[in-house]
Amino acid sequence: MIQTALREIRRGTAEIIDEARLETLLKNFFEKGETYTVKAGFDPTAPDLHLGHTVLLQKLAAFQKFGGRIQFLIGDFTAQIGDPTGKSETRKKLLPAQIQENAHSYKSQVFKILDPEKTTVVFNADWINPLGAAGMLELTTTYNVARMLERDDFDKRHKAGISISISEFLYPLLQGYDSVHLKSDIEIGGTDQKFNLLMGRHLQRVYEIGKEQSVLMMPILEGLDGVQKMSKSLGNYIAVADEPNEMFGKILSISDTLMWRYYELLSTQTLDAIEALKAGVENGSLHPKKVKESLALEITTRFHSEEAALAAQEEFERVHAQSEIPSEMDEFTLEGPIWIAKALVDCALSPSTSQARREIKQGSVKIDQNKLSDEQYQLEAGEYILQVGKRKFARLKVTQ
Repeated sequence: MIQTALREIRRGTAEIIDEARLETLLKNFFEKGETYTVKAGFDPTAPDLHLGHTVLLQKLAAFQKFGGRIQFLIGDFTAQIGDPTGKSETRKKLLPAQIQENAHSYKSQVFKILDPEKTTVVFNADWINPLGAAGMLELTTTYNVARMLERDDFDKRHKAGISISISEFLYPLLQGYDSVHLKSDIEIGGTDQKFNLLMGRHLQRVYEIGKEQSVLMMPILEGLDGVQKMSKSLGNYIAVADEPNEMFGKILSISDTLMWRYYELLSTQTLDAIEALKAGVENGSLHPKKVKESLALEITTRFHSEEAALAAQEEFERVHAQSEIPSEMDEFTLEGPIWIAKALVDCALSPSTSQARREIKQGSVKIDQNKLSDEQYQLEAGEYILQVGKRKFARLKVTQ
């Protein structure tokens, strides 16, 4: 049973530090019924999570099956600094009201994956604020500037003469101190978090709490383009809060190759079941589209319901397989005549007129299911169905 648990926990991981301790924790659970704590921190810098974030949540859910009690840490204090990981400049400070609003949104989303009975939601302001000036000064003595500058992003910024604020040096120390206060047995995070995760082990040793956490790192999930990491700013993301039709359609749009990456990191199907699906695709007994539909159904069901997922599948087939327009879409009324690029922006189909023009040039824009090639086209009074790509539709009424 321990080996089965280890295989599931290792699944998709990029690196595990101190796996021997992790194995001991599992052994104690199966033989003595002893639980252990697994920490994962999330700074509430945006109100919604995307599937890239849920890679960690899926791994936390796996730990819950094997004795782990999750410490879901919302960094309401550290979010005021902003994690400098991977950043080329100091992040803008978030206002406390925005942090609290985002944190509340997180809590409503994570329990679609995690078992609330095996999860403790904690906020690090609860123990960092009481540290006070003396405690913060003591914390800064546990690490030196030379070691801090070994961090890749700090090193690059320092060599390029780009400003690094003192508060950014505090961020990894505070993240590490979270592990001291919580006495975490394991901490998980993305591969880009390695420096911060190891800080937890370092500080647990410095503060002599009697343990050093194991560290488990997950790879960064690629977005819909299959190249860059999933990111809202890059527009290649699938939000947990996406409507069922949108979520289902986005998953169906990923490549056949990327599909297996999503299966490994997001699906709850066993590794053996996934290998059987791969074998079926390779020998021709299963069509990749059907396998991808199963993944889309699973994920859409997770965040909505089976009924909503099946309805999304039916709608996808109706719209895309049969080249019909969706039964429901957003409706807009604009005064005309209006330039098509501006209409696409005003109908929330394109983020900017320059992007709208590029989409017209690429042949991605249709009016009443007819492809548009004139990027200067003017819409006169009338009613239109606007379409960008395969999934974005809007009903537009142009008035005089």
